[in-house]
Amino acid sequence: MSRIDETMEFVSVRIAVLTVSDTRALADDKSGDVLAARIEAAGHILKERNIVRDERKLIADQLRTWCADGDIDVVISTGGTGLTGRDVTVEAHRDVYEKEIEAFGTVFTIVSMQKIGTSAVQSRATGGVSNGTYLFALPGSPGACKDAWDEILCKQLDYRHRPCNFVEIMPRLDEHKRRK
Repeated sequence: MSRIDETMEFVSVRIAVLTVSDTRALADDKSGDVLAARIEAAGHILKERNIVRDERKLIADQLRTWCADGDIDVVISTGGTGLTGRDVTVEAHRDVYEKEIEAFGTVFTIVSMQKIGTSAVQSRATGGVSNGTYLFALPGSPGACKDAWDEILCKQLDYRHRPCNFVEIMPRLDEHKRRK
């Protein structure tokens, strides 16, 4: 079973939070607030925070900008993962991914099932990697952000988490781009 190895030193990662919404501003961005608070409470660094409209190109452009920034290790977006016509965050993420982390959506669904039952089927949470940066797309509700952080991301973004975690393989995410 998974555990935290307390004999190891914690490693902070640098995280950007992107809220996707046509109506929210930083003053009323509860989901972004949840993520920012949890990121900092865990000992990580909140490097950037932004809000963009539900427009596929705007979302993908922001993701690409942050993936090109060597000071950002992880991007977490919230909002736009549902089924309505304006929900294009998943498509924007996939426009940017080099590799998709298929199991992230599956594990998120399992976590959500325990909280909201079969309504979890409506989420299209996803994760991937681009340019050596992890990307995760979460639903726009504060509860979904809490669940994703508390049950998945806080563990996988902790270098001490065993048997494995995202942080320990971070230096190798873009090894295919290096000359041999």
